[in-house]
Amino acid sequence: MVSTLHKLPALILGLSLSIPLALAQAPLRTDAQDASDIAVHVKKDGATIIVDVEMMVQAPPLATWDVLTDYDHMAQFVANVQSSRITDRKGNTLVVAQKSGTSFGLLKFFFDNVREVELVPHSEIRSNLISGDMKASAFTTRIMSGGGGVTRVVNHGEFVPTMWVPPVIGTAFLESETRKQFHELRNEIMRRTTPTK
Repeated sequence: MVSTLHKLPALILGLSLSIPLALAQAPLRTDAQDASDIAVHVKKDGATIIVDVEMMVQAPPLATWDVLTDYDHMAQFVANVQSSRITDRKGNTLVVAQKSGTSFGLLKFFFDNVREVELVPHSEIRSNLISGDMKASAFTTRIMSGGGGVTRVVNHGEFVPTMWVPPVIGTAFLESETRKQFHELRNEIMRRTTPTK
């Protein structure tokens, strides 16, 4: 069961950037130090895992878009991405290949996935699995102005893993790892938009 749980963060990353919905109203925190306001809900429906995320960031929508679609540099700011590159581009449709990995103690897990990413500039990112470590995967990320210089990111997706995911421990683990990845994305958005001193 330990190996199953620790394969999941890399799977979620492959899904999330093509990833959600707040089920609770959290106080708005847009600083780079805290991820507690990033609302993540993961549930199982048979073999399907459903992921919903909502995140606010103190940055313009265009700056948020630029980070979420920066596939060629994603390995520089998302910890478990080892490589990420656009392998094909036709208009607003991309093919993105990513290698990711995670470790638990001495155990290491590595994953490859290829996704078709459809861009609706500068408001929506739709991602579907072409090949990789899942049976199926489809995610949509929406970027909206929240007013007052705040951008709202809403991600919803569903995937069918090739491995069994325990219903309680597995979903809690996925929520934690998904929140961490969105926190890393928000930190990069803020890094790019915060003036240097």
